[in-house]
Amino acid sequence: MCEGPVVSGRIEGFVQFDWVFFAVAVPAVVFAGVSKGGFASGAAFAATPILALVLSPGEALGLMLPLLMLMDVATLRPYWRKWHGPSTRMLILGAVPGVGLGALVYKATDPDLFRLLIGVIAVGFVVWQFSRRMGWLVITPRPIGRGAGLLAGATAGFTSFVSHAGGPPAAIYLLAQGVGKTAFQATTVIVFWIVNMLKFIPFLFLGIFTADTVLGVLLLAPFAFLGAWLGVRAHHLVPEKAFFGLTYVLLAVTGSKLIWDALA
Repeated sequence: MCEGPVVSGRIEGFVQFDWVFFAVAVPAVVFAGVSKGGFASGAAFAATPILALVLSPGEALGLMLPLLMLMDVATLRPYWRKWHGPSTRMLILGAVPGVGLGALVYKATDPDLFRLLIGVIAVGFVVWQFSRRMGWLVITPRPIGRGAGLLAGATAGFTSFVSHAGGPPAAIYLLAQGVGKTAFQATTVIVFWIVNMLKFIPFLFLGIFTADTVLGVLLLAPFAFLGAWLGVRAHHLVPEKAFFGLTYVLLAVTGSKLIWDALA
């Protein structure tokens, strides 16, 4: 009796919770927790393609969303009311239609186009900021309008829905706003807490969650909390200059990874 198509040497729809699964999943989840808890979620999305090494892409998305929501809960209290209000409002307002669009086109649109676009923007932004710091570009600072925040939020909502990769567009906007380290981190925490809640119901209706999702979340939940706790601790230990330097590095790495995934 045929039980389903075979994907990468296993039967799709049947997760094998063996040592290979945990060898891949545990480091990925801890890494995502550290990124969300301390470094503005910029590289947290990388857990999804890592999990896709042992799961189908849909299973990886479904497993990561509840784990990301647990990380959100674990990081809310340390950063509560420390966010940058104007940026938070613009990102959330933009994210609502972005999530809605992601739900509508999830099964009809190739997300690689959007991965490529946001990857190019992320890497381009890092190059632009580096050129400014090196004195290669001299540009008079200008305030960023509300439209840029709404666009960043919409892009973050969409890319978060289709690949949990909403961190880079939000980071680009917040870095351009020049907010401080803790406000930067707190803004991403509150924004993606709301974005992930918005994604949950469409994930249910689209059949992204399975029975294995529940078991996988229960098994990996301790590592999600561990990663988030480590991230919060690291945030307060890392100086502000080093924090933003690391944020730029993570943005460049994640942007490059998005470009690679899109082209590959």
